Amino acid sequence: MLTERLEFAPERDAEIFSAVPAAPAVFLLRGEEASAEPYVSKTANLRRRLQRLLGPLEERTKKLNLRDRVRSIEYTPTGSDFESGYVLYRVLRDSFPKTYSHRLRFRFAPLVKLHLENEYPRASITTRLGKRNGRSLYYGPFVSRVAAEKFMNDSLDFFKMRRCVDDLHPDPKFPGCIYSEMNMCLAPCFKGCTDEDYADEVIRVRAYFDSAGDSLLRELSGEREAASAGLAFENAAAIHARVEKLYPIISQLPEIVRRIDQLSALIIQSSHIVGTVTFFHIECGNIVGPARFSIQSSEHAKSQSVESRVQQTLGTLPPARSNSALETMEHLALLKRWYYRGSRAGEIFFANPRGELPMRRIVRGISRVFRGEKPEMASS
Repeated sequence: MLTERLEFAPERDAEIFSAVPAAPAVFLLRGEEASAEPYVSKTANLRRRLQRLLGPLEERTKKLNLRDRVRSIEYTPTGSDFESGYVLYRVLRDSFPKTYSHRLRFRFAPLVKLHLENEYPRASITTRLGKRNGRSLYYGPFVSRVAAEKFMNDSLDFFKMRRCVDDLHPDPKFPGCIYSEMNMCLAPCFKGCTDEDYADEVIRVRAYFDSAGDSLLRELSGEREAASAGLAFENAAAIHARVEKLYPIISQLPEIVRRIDQLSALIIQSSHIVGTVTFFHIECGNIVGPARFSIQSSEHAKSQSVESRVQQTLGTLPPARSNSALETMEHLALLKRWYYRGSRAGEIFFANPRGELPMRRIVRGISRVFRGEKPEMASS
């Protein structure tokens, strides 16, 4: 992962410092003993950071100095904070397999979990992904647990799927709960519905989460039009009120919130290599990259469209590995940390339900990132 290596000798420090760039990078310092822990970090200015760590020891200072311990420097230049964070994650994961998570201070992304393995499925909030071959589905990432809970609870108000967390053993003598009394649950706990009716309601909920609310919006819009055509104006008004209540819930949903196994996108970042930008491909919530995309002059670009060159560059990336649930959680944490940042640098473009990336918007996004311009509002 680290592309450059230099041998360090204190007597040659000035020569070595001048050989490294005064630019952002992720670096690793090694001592003579192979068993000794390396020093790994990222920096906005590699030369200045190494001068501080490996320069002559100052008197009466408490600053960390590794001048007499380090014998080699490994580093890779980076073009953005997102790239630095991702490279640092991979280097730490390789160097400290038992402690890297603590070093990175991961805060896993909140997700909505649809428990489809349960006989009577329900939804809950979690930060943990289950086994990859399980039936449960996960939706996110959300900025916080509060935001995830609000979206889930506000959404479930439109359905009659159960809210309780217990494994049910339906008994007609069971008194039910407040949701069944308010007609907000089909009450499978006391056989208030058939298993088939409950399964149909779960299918509606799944379609709602899969489509980011669009399935329910289309369903209610169709019912409203049918009621109006049948001159049932009071019923049409009641349905319209539900649409008005639904619209803010789905319109304010962040674009990144998707079914995790269908979360596909392209992130474009600035690059440390002149005349290029950097691609990161998101597949099933996992980060793949980086790949460099060259910005060609109009004369050189006549023989091949930018869209085809984007596809060609993406084709050079290795396919996403079948990552463990933990590794996917870590990638989602990195993605969440960048996406919800107030001063986010770079742009992200999401694939449609068919897995197709918006190539025309991507071409314009490449130009904006290369020129350092503000991103389009649609990708915020």
